[in-house]
Amino acid sequence: MPSERRSVMPYSPKKPCRYPGCPRLTHNTYCDVHAKQVSSHYNRYQRPKRSRPRYHRGWPKIRQRYLLHHPFCEMCLSQGRYTQATEVHHVLPLEHGGTNEFKNLMALCKPCHSRITAQMDDRWHKKPRRYHY
Repeated sequence: MPSERRSVMPYSPKKPCRYPGCPRLTHNTYCDVHAKQVSSHYNRYQRPKRSRPRYHRGWPKIRQRYLLHHPFCEMCLSQGRYTQATEVHHVLPLEHGGTNEFKNLMALCKPCHSRITAQMDDRWHKKPRRYHY
């Protein structure tokens, strides 16, 4: 009986960390040492000030707990596909009076979350676009 060979996709080659002067190689944008530092800098200096109180220290725990209870993308699941959820979406955005309660959250994969955000056009706080085909 011939042995079955599974074809495994190779990883892409590591690239240098984008932090200035860092010689480490990584699969991500920044190495593990600088990723936390860059994230902290973004939260302190670049994240809009009005979003800081909404995404408080407890948000990562709420997000993680929700993803543990809902491991699959809810949009894909409604279409019969099983896709791992990586994002947590607020059905009613926090700035419009939504909360972090489970009934207001939705587990989504990255493509579904990006599509919903673009359709709502909420990230740039503009009116939703109307597309005509």
